[in-house]
Amino acid sequence: MPNSNAVLLSGRGWLAVVAGFAAVLYLCPLLWARLERWRRPADYRLPYELSDDYWSFERWSAAASAKCPVLVVGDSVVWGQYGTPGQTLTHYLNLAQGTSAFANLGVDGLHPAAMSGLLRYYGKPIQNKGVVLHVNVLWMSSAKHDLRAKEEFRFNHPALVPQFWPRLACYRPSFSERVGIVAARCLPFVSLMKHVRAVDFTNMDLDNWTLENPYADPLPLLKTKMPAPDDAPRSAPVPWTESGTPEQDLRWVRLDSSFQWASFRQTVALLQARHNKVFALVGPFNTHLLTPGSRKRYGILKSALAKRLEETGVSHYVVPELPTEEYADASHPLSAGYARMAAELSKAAAFREWRADHK
Repeated sequence: MPNSNAVLLSGRGWLAVVAGFAAVLYLCPLLWARLERWRRPADYRLPYELSDDYWSFERWSAAASAKCPVLVVGDSVVWGQYGTPGQTLTHYLNLAQGTSAFANLGVDGLHPAAMSGLLRYYGKPIQNKGVVLHVNVLWMSSAKHDLRAKEEFRFNHPALVPQFWPRLACYRPSFSERVGIVAARCLPFVSLMKHVRAVDFTNMDLDNWTLENPYADPLPLLKTKMPAPDDAPRSAPVPWTESGTPEQDLRWVRLDSSFQWASFRQTVALLQARHNKVFALVGPFNTHLLTPGSRKRYGILKSALAKRLEETGVSHYVVPELPTEEYADASHPLSAGYARMAAELSKAAAFREWRADHK
């Protein structure tokens, strides 16, 4: 092409370009993981603002798996919404048993369907471990919590639920959004970019950040340093009786038709396929704030849960009801409640037998 500045690549040249691009996609996450400074003190939990940063969860699951024989996975009940890191379930379990064996892998808003996706796509380092899965029955308190509502609504961790099958009527992203989510699951580089946005750009993509900061240089913001751990309670640790919480008439769902329960069972099967030993921890739910009818329906659901776990051979413990003053809301204990839970769980025969394999 005379008088042209175009550069024509041969087939071999294009292969070199593709190979170089693939190398960048592969090597960048590995290099960033080596460079990023990360302080993980005793009782560490992921910073709250990184609740949907699955790159960080995967790295934390790998670090915790290398250090601790037992990983405790669940939502903000495990994370410790109303307490410091030293006022969480894992802290009191370690204290009760005189070990540092239990790691806090709690993530805010991690309903069972999200837990299934999180561990499937970002929990691969968790293998040959003891895993305590917390069952927060609040996620089965209504068709909406169970993600079976017909109308669309926003819920926690949509990027972790099934994108194409089964279809959730309440979840209606565009096709391109679904494809982007699937790509992030398969390509660590995409997850890394989301991590960098969360840590360094306050969850803004580079285009929007540039619009708001037209004269700023983004490079100095790349700190290669994880945020400091959360040392304070996320919410004020006040008993529910002092916060004006009204009595609740929760309807509850049938276990046979529950999407969240089906997702939990998938999680158990997934972890077992990766040679983990699973222990299910059910509750505690605050029945003090339920109407008599709702309390009766909850009792039926709780019994059904225990029966199903028994039938499927999953070691489990149903936490007895705590004193009313030890609850912050419907499902979160306060510090004294966690201490009581840990003490009672440590004495439970089913847990001691299961724990004997994971010293």
